[in-house]
Amino acid sequence: MTNHWCDLQNSDCILIVGSNAAENHPVSFKWVTKAIEENGATLINLDPRFTRTSAKAHVYARLRPGTDIAFFGGMIKWVLDDMEEHLDDPLFYNKTYLVEYTNAAVLIDPAFQTSTEHDGLFSGFVPGENAGFGQYDKTTWQWQSDENGIPLRDPTLSDPNCVFQLLKKQYEPYDVETVCAITGTDPEDFIRVCETYARRTGPVGKSGTIMYAMGATHHTYGTQNIRSYAILQLLLANMGVAGGGINALRGECNVQGSTDHALLFHILPGYLAMPNASEVTLQDHLENRARAYATSDPKSASWWLNYPKYLVSLLKSWYGDNATAENEFGYQWLPKLEPGGNYSHISLFEALAQGKIEGLLCWGQNPAVGGPNSVVERQALQNLKWLVAVDLWETETAAFWREPGVDPAQIQTEVFALPAACSYEKEGSVINSGRWSQWRWKAVDPPGEARSDLEILNELMLHIIALYEVEGGPNAEAITKMRWKGWYDASPFPRGADSLVDLVSREINGFAETALRNEDGSLAYGAGTLLKSFAHLRDDGATSSSNWLYTQSYNESDGNRQKWRDDVDYHPAGIGLYARWAWCWPLNRRIIYNRASVDLDGNPWDGEDFVVRWTSEGWEGDVPDGGWPPMNSEGTRYPFIMKPLGLAHIFGPGLTDGPFPQHYEPLESPFEHPLGATQVNPCIKVWRPDQVGTCDEFPVVATTYRVSEHWQAGQMTRNIPWLVEMMPELFVEMSEELAAASEIQNGEWVTVESMRGAITARAVVTRRFKPFQLDGKIVHVIGIPWHWGFTGLSKGDSANVLTPHVGDANTMIPEYKAFLVRIRKGSAEQ
Repeated sequence: MTNHWCDLQNSDCILIVGSNAAENHPVSFKWVTKAIEENGATLINLDPRFTRTSAKAHVYARLRPGTDIAFFGGMIKWVLDDMEEHLDDPLFYNKTYLVEYTNAAVLIDPAFQTSTEHDGLFSGFVPGENAGFGQYDKTTWQWQSDENGIPLRDPTLSDPNCVFQLLKKQYEPYDVETVCAITGTDPEDFIRVCETYARRTGPVGKSGTIMYAMGATHHTYGTQNIRSYAILQLLLANMGVAGGGINALRGECNVQGSTDHALLFHILPGYLAMPNASEVTLQDHLENRARAYATSDPKSASWWLNYPKYLVSLLKSWYGDNATAENEFGYQWLPKLEPGGNYSHISLFEALAQGKIEGLLCWGQNPAVGGPNSVVERQALQNLKWLVAVDLWETETAAFWREPGVDPAQIQTEVFALPAACSYEKEGSVINSGRWSQWRWKAVDPPGEARSDLEILNELMLHIIALYEVEGGPNAEAITKMRWKGWYDASPFPRGADSLVDLVSREINGFAETALRNEDGSLAYGAGTLLKSFAHLRDDGATSSSNWLYTQSYNESDGNRQKWRDDVDYHPAGIGLYARWAWCWPLNRRIIYNRASVDLDGNPWDGEDFVVRWTSEGWEGDVPDGGWPPMNSEGTRYPFIMKPLGLAHIFGPGLTDGPFPQHYEPLESPFEHPLGATQVNPCIKVWRPDQVGTCDEFPVVATTYRVSEHWQAGQMTRNIPWLVEMMPELFVEMSEELAAASEIQNGEWVTVESMRGAITARAVVTRRFKPFQLDGKIVHVIGIPWHWGFTGLSKGDSANVLTPHVGDANTMIPEYKAFLVRIRKGSAEQ
């Protein structure tokens, strides 16, 4: 989240898309309710299915799964068309924000072509050997610069090469008729959404927020879905303000934290880049980063230019005294990615299927249920020599060898099942969607031999280090030189820690590894003391931090700030920051890019619900994004400090598949869209083209989702009797019209088939789904929860038997939310 849960109460209009927040984030939905009841906010909900969130909405519109970019592209066009008349009127739009704080005025290379001009492809596309899927040469995706390297800008927004005009060109074809022919939305509903959101949030001093979840990201263009939301928010000046932002609703209580700490293969903790094999030396890696973040504009902070401080401090945290300038602080010990290599979930299981991986540590994850194309993934597990499964119960992944129909005698995998403690049986931090790091205390001891993840990982690593010390191995020093042994097993623990989890939390914050002095020679930090800010990290090995974003979370003066529990809102406008409840990265800043919430003189756009404001004493309110004065002052910086230009990106050249979002169909689609000949995202990788279905054979669109009674892949909830009683069986929701056409009665067993496999479920015939009219063609949509598997008290098929092995062109997140199936009466065996 750019903002946070409590801030939703400040919104004038809330748009929820790709999320059933009322059911899947029910406690947090109270802030939406508060905004409606106490602030008079309007709630808009976009969803293929009429959900409990839809029931609370003032405005509801249906859209076919996978058509967000068409819908939001149409909203963008509606706003741009409306700006022709109203852009200069602050009662409608904030032109100053658009010109001064975004790259709308920046001039782009005249050779650049939008996908509208280029049959669905942007300029620079290079077809590949993978069925024509390829990549872009981004030479033309650059801004024009003056003789000093500063980007050229046209504040009138009239130059044909400025981003604003290119945006208009990109979305010119996204008129109401075309959009609704693609999305299946009723045109009156679509126009009502556009008018409501623009009129409620566009005027100066008003704000709107967009809340989204997995329904938005689980597509082959999921990243671009979110980009389309961001572009709309920037046009309406909704970033950095109270009640605004782009707010991801995380599906787990600690997904934000796990991502911050490098769950994904392509990043190191704190979103640092994973080195690749072409970056032979540390200097190579740092120079590549410097080029990526370079700026010639004195008003651009380009905060990522501090990258060397963060990476060196990370290496120092991992390798301690063994990390020195002479050995590049241990850079050579880091694993390196193959240039262009992909190590995401789908790639991993394709490698497993090919027998390239011998062992797998599966920690709190159940891919035999939760992974796409789960039949393939379960078969891939059979190629392992060993598998370690760490979880609360035995999962389908741990028990893959005894899945019905599988002969255990043919499987040679040795499986180690390690029982883990659940959240209230251990102590530690969780980071919520709003970036709040909150400490949780242990309530009870775990049962039997169950232990916390940290204890399991620590003991395992200590044994691995011991083995490498005795036996050696490839790159053994990457393991043996770590500051682990003699640190995590010390008694007492070092650096003032009173427990293992306390030591890890301190280490994440970071230390002065040697005495640090101020410019006047006075002592700033004694050796081994906790750092107060990531601004104090250094690139010479004098500091350490396991994650620069969390520097300040633990302090010598007031201890572990993640334990803060002061429920008083000290913000002068009372906007619900609760700045001493938990701690929020970065630097306890609750709303990021908050200097965009003021005009060029530091006066808030919204004087009543302001985030920060400039006074004679400096900034007041939230922790500002840098302490620089307002934009009309000398020595200032633009507010979007993480971007090289300091400006928010309407034109975003960093993505794989285009600087603007372009509508493409899901890999499997019942419809040929009219927005260019390129029907599917041209930059994806199709792993198994022989398993791609067509609408002739599979005419029904399927999507997956969750229910309140079950959790993720089900291992936690399908073993709880009362939850099983509440939601006992897998079901498939379908419209009354589809049920009648298929002669299916409510409650009957039905079989759903895709090119990957078949499942059996109970039919739930409902008015929550309605057929879509797509340019005269009737298309049915069904919905299937994905919590079931073959172990536990409640057993059933996984919906992911049906989903394809294909992912987003940027992140490789699987396309769970739109694929083709057929449906018939009876079980799969019939």
